[in-house]
Amino acid sequence: MLDNPRSHGLWEKTAPAPPATPRLEGSLSASVVIVGGGYTGLSAALHLAEAGTDIHLLEAAEIGFGGAGRNVGLINAGMWVMPDDFTRELGPAYGERALTLLGDGPALVRETIRKHYIDCELVENGTLHLAVGQDGLQELEERARQWQRRGAPVTILDAEETQRRVGSSAYAAALLDMRAGTLQPLAYARGLAHAAVKAGARLHTGSAVISTERNGNKHVLYTAHGKISADWVIVATDAYSTGPWAIMREEQVHLPYFNLATKPLSDNLLRSILPGREGCWDTRDILSSLRMDRAGRLIFGSVGALRGTGTGIHKSWAKRSLARLFPQLGDIEFEAEWYGQIGMTDNALPRLHRFDRNVIGFCGYNGRGIAPGTTFGRILARHILGQISEADMPLPLSDPKQPSLRGIKEAYYEAGAQIAHFAGERF
Repeated sequence: MLDNPRSHGLWEKTAPAPPATPRLEGSLSASVVIVGGGYTGLSAALHLAEAGTDIHLLEAAEIGFGGAGRNVGLINAGMWVMPDDFTRELGPAYGERALTLLGDGPALVRETIRKHYIDCELVENGTLHLAVGQDGLQELEERARQWQRRGAPVTILDAEETQRRVGSSAYAAALLDMRAGTLQPLAYARGLAHAAVKAGARLHTGSAVISTERNGNKHVLYTAHGKISADWVIVATDAYSTGPWAIMREEQVHLPYFNLATKPLSDNLLRSILPGREGCWDTRDILSSLRMDRAGRLIFGSVGALRGTGTGIHKSWAKRSLARLFPQLGDIEFEAEWYGQIGMTDNALPRLHRFDRNVIGFCGYNGRGIAPGTTFGRILARHILGQISEADMPLPLSDPKQPSLRGIKEAYYEAGAQIAHFAGERF
């Protein structure tokens, strides 16, 4: 994307084409302007357009350019934090309300895909959170206990069953979450865009917002080639935010994450490695993820950026790791490589901000964008339509604030991942 094969890698190679999305030109008006063409913005655009609202969406680059087009493609329920920590941080009213919505998020994703016939390699066999050692097992047992208390269909699998499902003996156990699954993330974003356009939304790419002003009750947004006024503005730029709402990026610490995709595996290998096509990630601090795509490519990811010295270090580590996990793979060749940035808030929970009268947005998905983005996009649409009051939103309004030592932390994460991967899997 934008002539950079490492920005979206395999997903760009295998996703259906996006709809035609001309840049914003001239002077226009709308009821709602959405800024950002990821899951939140596209979901909001789709639901508003289906309700007959006059909406325009402005995307600085291309549809799915940010995290929506680069992520692993795990349709997870909830967030990284434990459910009890979620409610402890937000309070019981907001916490349980948000947990219910996010727990049901994968079902909304599946419903949206089916309703709009989105071709995005949907797999509904659940996900496996893989326990590394006894500490990992204890973490998963506690996570399972907290979700089961809320009625979620999660199960702890023993080492033997985990080995059968993964094809590796490296894990002590796994947490199977049947709410979850996998998809092709860029294909899903582009599918949402097609559905929104069909419903009447007007989407503009190459249309970064460079400034904004109030004109009475209207908000006027300026791009390099045009301007548009609206009654409402949804800010859905999250960790890739620049311009008037750069604070959304600045309140998050960027964690780099890369993915490498093998060539399609043989039928024999596919019978022994992830035969059920569950998406996986482990409990290590510097975690790794595993999944298959529709063509049988094994996609392996971890923390780190494929740039500078990191490119060689992370790829070499990935080959060593896969050789340990799956000796049957033999000599490993990668067909595609890409990376992006995960925006992490200081409490690992998403945020809801009101930047001005009728200017609102969610951000801070902490690596869980697919289901939360789809869910929160619909919530924003329903709020604008008058179906949900501010008091009934899933998160309380909060003011953006920069975390301390953000730049130092980001440099530490990138360098630390290189150091860990340089030394890892050598013995």
